[in-house]
Amino acid sequence: MLNSMTGFGAATADDHGISCSVEIRAVNNRFFKSVLKLPDRLAMIEPEIDRILREAIARGSVVLSMSVKDATSTSSVSINQEVLKTYIEQIRTLEKSFPTSKVELASILSLPGVVEAGDDTEEYVATHQELALKLVKQACVKMSEMRRKEGEALWADLKKHLELIRASLGKINEQAPQVVKAYHEKLKARVNQMVSDAKLSLSDPDLLKEVALFADRADISEEISRLGGHLDQFIAVCEKEDQAGRKLDFIAQEMLREANTIASKANDSGIARLTVDIKSCIDRIKEQVQNVE
Repeated sequence: MLNSMTGFGAATADDHGISCSVEIRAVNNRFFKSVLKLPDRLAMIEPEIDRILREAIARGSVVLSMSVKDATSTSSVSINQEVLKTYIEQIRTLEKSFPTSKVELASILSLPGVVEAGDDTEEYVATHQELALKLVKQACVKMSEMRRKEGEALWADLKKHLELIRASLGKINEQAPQVVKAYHEKLKARVNQMVSDAKLSLSDPDLLKEVALFADRADISEEISRLGGHLDQFIAVCEKEDQAGRKLDFIAQEMLREANTIASKANDSGIARLTVDIKSCIDRIKEQVQNVE
């Protein structure tokens, strides 16, 4: 069954004081493209997240956003007292020249090198990574469910247009044999009138030869058969393949080519109107196929 390229999935969890949330948004794209927005401390798992996304999505533009909040960070924070002492000594020297100036301790702590953050422990980093990857997989599942539902809606719309094409093609198939017969009668009447006015004669074999040439030029039986075959193939792909977007786009293009050939060869106003309806449906199908994975 079809999958849409449009989807959204989100997952959140709290574990050992760590709050993590993941959002995945997918839209149409000819190829797979991912943009990952991760916290700095989780940058090392970007290749693994990209692999998970590629397993879930074959085609589309994907943006993954992740945020992490930790109320009980295990990373140590220390104040470099030697650097702080140097800053204070220099500030006191400046105060002698600028007695009105006052510097608060909080301002000094924000100076470079005063406050130093320690490295996270391996266990702490592993906990973050495990939780993040778990939520990425959960968000992918939710996004895939949404893409599947969107695909079902796409299939329902495509099926409606395919049925309209099938109905119009059936009418064309019924009318096609009458086109040659009508041309034969019109040509015979026109020739008889011209011969009568000029007092000339025209043998039936000559007339039949001209009708036979027209019948050969206006024969659309092959195009009708091919277009019907494309309809069957389109339906089969929709029902059996999950990643059908590119193939369906190609089949729709072939359907349009056959419809254009029928319109140009038929030489009949009724068939021309029916092919307009067919091409209108095919255009709609081509638009919808752009949303299929």
